[in-house]
Amino acid sequence: MRLYLAAAVLMLASVACADAQEETMSEKLATFGQRVTDISQGLVEKAKTHFDDLQTSEFAVNTKNWFVEKFSKMKESFQTEN
Repeated sequence: MRLYLAAAVLMLASVACADAQEETMSEKLATFGQRVTDISQGLVEKAKTHFDDLQTSEFAVNTKNWFVEKFSKMKESFQTEN
């Protein structure tokens, strides 16, 4: 993930330098900062969406149910032994 972010930052830096030759340094930094913020927010939203999709996937739900069932059986067997 850090590699993607570093590549995006380098790409934005090169685009910012090529696009805005007459801008002042402070304007370039402000524009660059905004672009990095936008990309970061997009990455966070995508990661959150993928994580939510993973948690609610059929595989994850079935696995969770399997573990709950197995632990319940173990708990019952320990309680009946005592």
